[in-house]
Amino acid sequence: MSLEALFQQIEQQEHIDIPKGWLQGRTIFGGLVAGMLVYKAFTTINDVTQKLLSCSVTFVGPVDDARVKLTAEILRQGKSVTTIEVRLWQNETVQSILIASFGRQRESYIQVSQEPQTPHFPEINQLNIVPKYLPFPECVKNFQLAWTEGSYPMSGSKDPDFSGMCRFDPELHPNRKMHIADVVTLMDVWPPGVLAMFKKPAPASSLTWQLTFIHPLENQLNDWFKYNVFTEYARDGYSTEYAHLWDEQNRLIAISRQTVTVFA
Repeated sequence: MSLEALFQQIEQQEHIDIPKGWLQGRTIFGGLVAGMLVYKAFTTINDVTQKLLSCSVTFVGPVDDARVKLTAEILRQGKSVTTIEVRLWQNETVQSILIASFGRQRESYIQVSQEPQTPHFPEINQLNIVPKYLPFPECVKNFQLAWTEGSYPMSGSKDPDFSGMCRFDPELHPNRKMHIADVVTLMDVWPPGVLAMFKKPAPASSLTWQLTFIHPLENQLNDWFKYNVFTEYARDGYSTEYAHLWDEQNRLIAISRQTVTVFA
């Protein structure tokens, strides 16, 4: 089942069958879970005049490879901003929660543009794309990844920060107009920065994830995106990091902040 077919399910019904090929270990890839929650928010609000400004995802518990239920509640609908909560249920238990804010454009004389400068990235034809045979989780096969700075996970690096380029694998995901839910799924494919510091395999998982969306999305599903992550602090089994995602034209699409549980 393609992502497009999954999204069509979400439009039509409350109970959702998760497609095959999205496991991260024994549970479903968190990026897919977040993308499903975001798409449910869009279909519930169903207002093209409102843009997704920001959202926060809490991964309460692991999502198994089985049917889930998505429920949504509009918490407040004002003149400009709508706030919505979406929950993912499995076995009558809440496993993930999204809080999202959508807003209409308003006239304002306040304009600031102090976006971070895009790091240098190589040309597309110079990328060293991660081979499919490497022992990455099953879900990674849905994408093409290329590290451009920094180290792979579990390489024992002293530095957690890295940059790379990513896109959906065109052989598995036919090109179409991209949705914000696709961006959310794509952005989460990158591992937490601290995984580069691991000397041997050990678990690490997202606990909370906040996303702010900047420039309007004008991309196709098979377009390349540029990613950079910086870990601010890690200690006592948790780390906090922020990341930026740009498109090929160096338009800042999203800013991410994540709290990660670390078991190493």
